[in-house]
Amino acid sequence: MRGFIWMIVVAALVSSCRSTRKIGTAIAKRDTVQSSATVRDGRADSIAFINSTLQKLNANYINFNTFSAKVNVDYRDATNKSYDVNAVLRMYKDSAIWISANALLGIEAIRALITKDSVKILDKLNKTYTARSVDYLQEVTALPMDLKTIQELLIGNPVYLDSTNVVSYTRNAGTVSLLSFGQWFKNLLTISEGDNSIQRSRLDDINPARTRNADLTYTDYENKKGVLFATKRRIAIEETKMLEIKLDFKQYDFGTEVSFPFSVPKNYKRN
Repeated sequence: MRGFIWMIVVAALVSSCRSTRKIGTAIAKRDTVQSSATVRDGRADSIAFINSTLQKLNANYINFNTFSAKVNVDYRDATNKSYDVNAVLRMYKDSAIWISANALLGIEAIRALITKDSVKILDKLNKTYTARSVDYLQEVTALPMDLKTIQELLIGNPVYLDSTNVVSYTRNAGTVSLLSFGQWFKNLLTISEGDNSIQRSRLDDINPARTRNADLTYTDYENKKGVLFATKRRIAIEETKMLEIKLDFKQYDFGTEVSFPFSVPKNYKRN
């Protein structure tokens, strides 16, 4: 299984997802920041503008305790075939992510529980149980993933953004793009100047020897009780393998009581 945590759900349903074809149209050639104002020279106006933009972005940060949602997940493989999965998602901040995904006719196919220390997966179609350390997330995603990073991604907060190392910015019609250098990635983060919502995040590996990159887009925002939430996401990752996932949040709630039922039947084979 390869990809973000949603690929843990989808891969059990789609055995043909191990493609070696590069994304091509899914991810364009690496973006470059043109006509940007650099802050390396310490110009006060550039620094002030970037700090102001970061403050506005931070004002939209979703600080949740619990989160639950119903999500349609569309996975597209190398042959351009699309596989749709309906999933129920529950999260307790900094503690757990619980996912239940249905196959055809509404039959539960996969149940997954992710904590700070472990990843547990029930494949109900094949009656198997997988238990791994949290390092398994990095194995299946080929990204520096942990519980917090996945929660930030699913909730719609910025990921891999080093706000202390923003080196330049670009202003276009209605948007601002900030280029930062972090531990693993260059992040070209584009936000709307209207409501300061995240529009796109382009990640390119810091290591020049690697071709790893990702493209995250956020659309169809709703403002529910003061929380600006992107109900549609697109995640495309490229290195030597292709992964493209679309998330469509049909229903979501913050602050409700959540439970994480997870028991392993005795007749399940343990992987």
